[in-house]
Amino acid sequence: MTPTTDRSFITAAAQLGPIARNEPRAAVVARLCGLMRCAHEQGARVVVFPELALTTFFPRWFMEDAAEFDPWFETAMPNPVVQPLFDLGRDLNIAFHLGYAEKTSDGRYFNTAIFVEGGQVTGKYRKIHLPGHADHQTWRPCQHLEKRYFEKGDLGFPVFDGAGGKLGMCICNDRRWPETWRMLGLGGAEMVMLGYNTPLHYPPAPEHDHLQYFHNELSLQAGAYQNGMWVIAAAKAGREEGCDLIGGSCIVAPTGEILARAATVADEVITARVDLDRCAEIRRNVFDFAQHRQPGDYGLLTRTEG
Repeated sequence: MTPTTDRSFITAAAQLGPIARNEPRAAVVARLCGLMRCAHEQGARVVVFPELALTTFFPRWFMEDAAEFDPWFETAMPNPVVQPLFDLGRDLNIAFHLGYAEKTSDGRYFNTAIFVEGGQVTGKYRKIHLPGHADHQTWRPCQHLEKRYFEKGDLGFPVFDGAGGKLGMCICNDRRWPETWRMLGLGGAEMVMLGYNTPLHYPPAPEHDHLQYFHNELSLQAGAYQNGMWVIAAAKAGREEGCDLIGGSCIVAPTGEILARAATVADEVITARVDLDRCAEIRRNVFDFAQHRQPGDYGLLTRTEG
């Protein structure tokens, strides 16, 4: 991608509708390519795809044998099945964010996101705040077994160069934790990309089900505003293998304003113009870290867990 000179460009969040358990990777990649072409037609230079974008959300099922759950993981990126998306991004001069399940060469398992520019992986993040449980909880209509299938990310919250600015990534549940955003903000991130698979129904506290969309936007808007950064959030949405996932993909400005929001729970592209220079509106005023932060008084934040 040729760097922008004015640091202003159109960005897209590419929401995905449901992916069936038996849907081939190649079919999913074809859907992603279609969304990328749609984003390109709208002038986008960066496209954000959801968390675990290549498969159904497999952590809803309890599996004991690695031979059963290993097929959900990618052992190389790109690989032959995903290569067409890399090729298309290069041909259209579009950078993209992609979430997937990663198995490393030494047998470790992560919920991972990458940033690809010019057909090359230039940024990588592994999810830190893993939600759910590791044991078999048969009372749940849909389980949430991320703690069983993934280990905590080991890359921290990296900030890297891309799209003419400083970029960061986080994944799904990470967005609910203010520490995620502050770490990325302290690292200088001007735009944060994230994907999510969020159930509409939360069995341990069903009285909060009606707040799922509200809490999603609350987290994104607070993170954007309190750190003066752009946020591009893409959902996997709709009724997937008997589990309803929220949509609500959106693009949030550093002021906390939502500039674009998905209207469906299906495959959908939303776009907005991102101007990275607008981060200064917040960072030179209300949230000027150098002038106003008091880290000497925040010791409790890192001294304890739980």
